[in-house]
Amino acid sequence: MNKKALIIGISGQDGSYLADLLLGKGYEVIGTSRDASLSSFANLIRLGLRNKVQVESVSLNDFRSVIQVFKKYCPDEVYNLAGQSSVSLSFEQPVETFESISIAVLNLLEAIRFMDFPIRLYNASSSECFGNTNGQSASDKTSFFPRSPYAVAKSAAFWQVANYREAYGMFACSGLLFNHESPLRPSRFVTQKIVKAACKIAANGRGRLKLGNLSVQRDWGWAPEYVKAMWMMLQHEEPDDFVIATGQTNSLQSFVEEVFSNLDLDWREHVEYSSDFKRPTDIDISIANTEKAEKKLQWKASYYMRDVARMLVEAEKARK
Repeated sequence: MNKKALIIGISGQDGSYLADLLLGKGYEVIGTSRDASLSSFANLIRLGLRNKVQVESVSLNDFRSVIQVFKKYCPDEVYNLAGQSSVSLSFEQPVETFESISIAVLNLLEAIRFMDFPIRLYNASSSECFGNTNGQSASDKTSFFPRSPYAVAKSAAFWQVANYREAYGMFACSGLLFNHESPLRPSRFVTQKIVKAACKIAANGRGRLKLGNLSVQRDWGWAPEYVKAMWMMLQHEEPDDFVIATGQTNSLQSFVEEVFSNLDLDWREHVEYSSDFKRPTDIDISIANTEKAEKKLQWKASYYMRDVARMLVEAEKARK
């Protein structure tokens, strides 16, 4: 029989790409949204998947809601990709952020323990948990120093997963994913903001783009191949946590330069700094240690920052 996968938060970037991957591997895929009757599932439609998956309404903050969907489908694998996903917004909505990430994961873990199903759980954690590492690369053993409400919530959820794995023998994993982009990213993310603005400037011959600190450094990868790492974690013989990234770090300015260069534009003529985008606290440099994923999962990124910038521009131009 085909495996059943339950994707919590299937309407997002990662959920949609993961659904595509799992369907290609013969899985029966069930996806959830807080209110499936109101969700447009635009990303699934864009990928041509809407009629290939079943959808259910599930609120992870409601324990009964989680129990009901587990009982109805008895999934083999559960991928938790839900929750408030914006670092910037988490400063404005810290309670919602914590509840939608940390309390939600606790409910999932308790539901699996309570029902005693042999479920393998993937939890979406984040490189934001590490905070500033003083220029050192971060592995799953690196100490956390979260610098946003979002990172605090993700850190709490990570340790809940680790605790339940140790205490109850659950097959539960967390993926500490560094920045990963795609055309399905919402416009509020800075990479999409840059790409959309640059394409608009190229089309109109004029325009300005306001950004915050261009000196911050991040590891940018390609989302469609990151979801494969999620699946590989749940196929591994032992449950474990992994850092997933390209292993290459670049400044935001370098990303901006690359995007504008792909449109034959000089970014310096169109980009200006604005203090409006300054966060109360931020991470200066984010560096990933990818050795464990490469060794144990045989997973390694194929696309790097320059590839990502080019593919995002190509996708945005193709939509016009």
